[in-house]
Amino acid sequence: MFYVISYDVPDDRRRQKIADVLEGYGTRVQKSVFEVHLDVRHYADLRRRLERVMNIEEDNVRFYRLCDDCRKSIEIIGKVGVTPEPSLMIV
Repeated sequence: MFYVISYDVPDDRRRQKIADVLEGYGTRVQKSVFEVHLDVRHYADLRRRLERVMNIEEDNVRFYRLCDDCRKSIEIIGKVGVTPEPSLMIV
């Protein structure tokens, strides 16, 4: 599945840790927004890794799952396109 993941983290150190985790899974498209292709297992793994570095009381991470039709209808103004689905996923 294709996800748009955004986060709001007030602490600089935790914000960097969350960004580092997300960079291992997808493509940063804005400062606090990533586009990620995940299967069920990688989704669970990513959530677990994020929860380890987050402060649940202060931080906010949102996962927006987009179906194929929704993904095809994304409109972008500017130079960067939608993150393509990987042709090969190495596990």
